[in-house]
Amino acid sequence: MVRATLPDLDALDTEALKALVVAQHEERQRHREALAQQREEHQAELLSHTQQIERLRLVVEKLRRMLFGRKSEKLSMQLDQLELQLEEMEAIHAARASVPARDTERDDAGAAKPARKPLPDHLARETITHNPEHSCCPECGGGLRHFGEDVSEQLEYVPDSFRVIRHVRPKFACGKCETVVEAPAPSRPIARGLAGPGLLAHVLVSKYADHCPLYRQSEIYARQGVELDRSTLAGWVGATSELLAPLVDAVRRHVLGAAKIHVDDTPVPVLAPGNGKTKTGRLWTYVRDDRPTGENTAPAVWFAYSPDRKGEHPREHLKDFAGTLQADAYSGFHHLYDTGRIREAACWAHARRKFHDIHAAHPSPTTTGALERIGRLYRIEDEVRGKPADERRAIRQARAAPLLEELRAWMEKMLRSFSPKSETAEAIRYALSRWRALARYVDDGRIEIDNSAAERALRAVALGRKNYLFCGSDGGGENAATIYSLLGTAKLNGVDPELWLREVLTRIAEHPLSRIEDLLPWNLAAHIQPHTS
Repeated sequence: MVRATLPDLDALDTEALKALVVAQHEERQRHREALAQQREEHQAELLSHTQQIERLRLVVEKLRRMLFGRKSEKLSMQLDQLELQLEEMEAIHAARASVPARDTERDDAGAAKPARKPLPDHLARETITHNPEHSCCPECGGGLRHFGEDVSEQLEYVPDSFRVIRHVRPKFACGKCETVVEAPAPSRPIARGLAGPGLLAHVLVSKYADHCPLYRQSEIYARQGVELDRSTLAGWVGATSELLAPLVDAVRRHVLGAAKIHVDDTPVPVLAPGNGKTKTGRLWTYVRDDRPTGENTAPAVWFAYSPDRKGEHPREHLKDFAGTLQADAYSGFHHLYDTGRIREAACWAHARRKFHDIHAAHPSPTTTGALERIGRLYRIEDEVRGKPADERRAIRQARAAPLLEELRAWMEKMLRSFSPKSETAEAIRYALSRWRALARYVDDGRIEIDNSAAERALRAVALGRKNYLFCGSDGGGENAATIYSLLGTAKLNGVDPELWLREVLTRIAEHPLSRIEDLLPWNLAAHIQPHTS
């Protein structure tokens, strides 16, 4: 913030001083009015979300009552959809409600919060005592006498069990000056939140890696004697996604700092607001993985969500990227190559798949020949995987380049023998029209023969789609992109996602943003230890 220089008050006359005071008063008044307007807008937004949540709750309860009568598959699916939409709305509401609490020192008294139930007595309890740093009074040096303690409890999760962590802070008073000495309260991932870092990590991994929606998790926890309703879990997901956003930004910077990245996208059904129908959003994945070239740079994956598949989204995502982009033939990518800042490298797996699909239905000498010739290129890649880029380039130019020339001539000859409208002709034209981009990998050892790295990153999304069908809202899609980025990056680095997230959430609340990269999986791996009961 730029501060105005205070004028020399001794040099000002009475009128000038009055004018200065009036100007400062008016400036403060304008500032207060602006803050009041921001608070009103934020309150209105939260109120709107609250009303939508209440409406969804009523509909869900109505459908539940109807299920006690004659059941139908359609009604069950509709209830599942509304449960998911409701949990997404509650997660977004929690994320947005947490923003003003970080910007101001007081709580938002108007925000409705669910009543917190006492933690069950049957759970095992672990006591952690936080003693003050000083053994004597920091004010006068006098001796301390113990006169009480502050106790707070936190619900934590270790593999396959819950436990309660009791944080005890003994209070001491100075025998001379009565100064009270006490250790500061330990930080929590969510300010004043009940959940410990291990429990938050488990909820996120269960939802996004194990594809278990929050309302099902709530039922599972209830069987263990712990009542955590869906709205509470949704609030944790939203607040934690907000907390982890700087770490996702660090992943994004690392990915886009590469000389070559893989990109792909996949459709995600999203509930459209108001009509209960679904629209098609997109999850884009950007992968940095140079291990096949023998490099030690850490791999990472960054996901981004968009409400549609317009080409403006990858253009915005890649505005600061310069290098080689390995991608499919989606037309929305074509404008990225116009300036030469980004070079296109096409995917032989896509070209091969077109012949494979035809061959599976109607095998022919042409499809057999195409698959055999492309297979020879892949066998060379099996031999060079893990070798340095210069060595990969030399082997490819010596062995793959002649095969590519032969394959191109063969395809051009075959194309003349097919009807232009045949499926085989279409598969051949797909490859020939992208030949320059398909052959680029031969001249650059850093490039891969295909885009499999991006396709592998999207498998988790495909599995999730089968389990919970859709996201409840655009905000739910953004939360999914956040957590998929972190879980996918941990897996690429051989780090257990749940153990890593637990360690991150233990540290991140007090970790300086200027050193957020310290919390990336490859930097934190040495500090991750399995939790023993």
